[in-house]
Amino acid sequence: MKLISIVGARPQFLKLVPLACAFDHHNAGGGEFIEHLIVHTGQHYDADMSAVFFAELEIPRPAFHLEVGSGPHGRQTGRMLEGIEQILMETRPTMVVVYGDTNSTAAGALAAAKLHIPVAHVEAGLRSFNRRMPEEINRVVVDHVADLLLAPTPTAMENLEKEGLLAKAVWTGDVMYDAVLCNRQLARRRSTILEQLALEPRQYGVVTVHRAENTDDEKRLEGLLTAFNDIAASELPLVFPIHPRTAKRLSLTFPNWSAHPQLHLVEPIGYFDMLSLVDHARLTLTDSGGLQKEAFFLDCPCITLREETEWVETIRAGGNVLAGVEPARIRAAVSAWKNRSQEDLLNVSPQSATLFGDGHAAEKIKNALLTFFLSRSSACTAMARGEK
Repeated sequence: MKLISIVGARPQFLKLVPLACAFDHHNAGGGEFIEHLIVHTGQHYDADMSAVFFAELEIPRPAFHLEVGSGPHGRQTGRMLEGIEQILMETRPTMVVVYGDTNSTAAGALAAAKLHIPVAHVEAGLRSFNRRMPEEINRVVVDHVADLLLAPTPTAMENLEKEGLLAKAVWTGDVMYDAVLCNRQLARRRSTILEQLALEPRQYGVVTVHRAENTDDEKRLEGLLTAFNDIAASELPLVFPIHPRTAKRLSLTFPNWSAHPQLHLVEPIGYFDMLSLVDHARLTLTDSGGLQKEAFFLDCPCITLREETEWVETIRAGGNVLAGVEPARIRAAVSAWKNRSQEDLLNVSPQSATLFGDGHAAEKIKNALLTFFLSRSSACTAMARGEK
């Protein structure tokens, strides 16, 4: 069985790790051998957003690197389609595995589907119901062209059922939950980020902003910057690992803006450092889907800088609130979390295991891939024999 994983962005690297480990463990035990090749589209090409993750998490070296880089959606996706199609025609994999909701995900799924190669979608069924988000378009397209939908939550399964896709869906749990459970203690031992930044546990907040809806809209970005400075001045220090897209927009749109001394802008950081930062933070402010979940898994209160989220479970369980980008709403959300007792803040995710699986999502995904392959092989054999 030959699988090709197509990745290109930081969140996908994190999802890939548990699955690559599950494949290695399976092969060590015998049975149907899984040959696993990785295609890196180069969607995230900055060393701090890509190479550091492969090195730090010991991800197998990609067999192919397209080095597509950034650009408008159409051009970027088109270059990916061209490169992925050529690789798939050369390698003829049994199945293509795509992850999440990026342009790399959409390009990989479309290229494989048009070559009649089965597609498996890890993290299927997510919906924000906001079609202005490029990620939402990618999710919907990929789920409808994929052959095997690997859903992380019961809510994702419900979404797929509503779209008539339940027959090809499997609830596996969330591979990012696997990753956090596996790496939390390792991050505590390896990371020195708190010492480097002179931070005291529970006495600071973490900020991330990267989505186009927030970075490309001047008014929204200005509101966020105002809120961050106000919070840093009056509530608590904030650490802001700044995404390359956000840094570029800041320099172009607000060249004279300056951060409050308590708003600490830092370069993008590695996975273990980020995990440690969130693990010890008083709260997190983010527009990232992945960080919403990681904060939830780590019992860190989260304030989502959007009007909706695909991870509604974190809202329902009380570990996350939607604040949008209006400074007053964001400040109110920060004050609300700060006014809660420390004991109350330490246990905001008691439902993680119920909502996101048992920490063995990668194993279940591997089993679902094998089941799909074996059933397809049996069907092809039966057809060759003239059986019905």
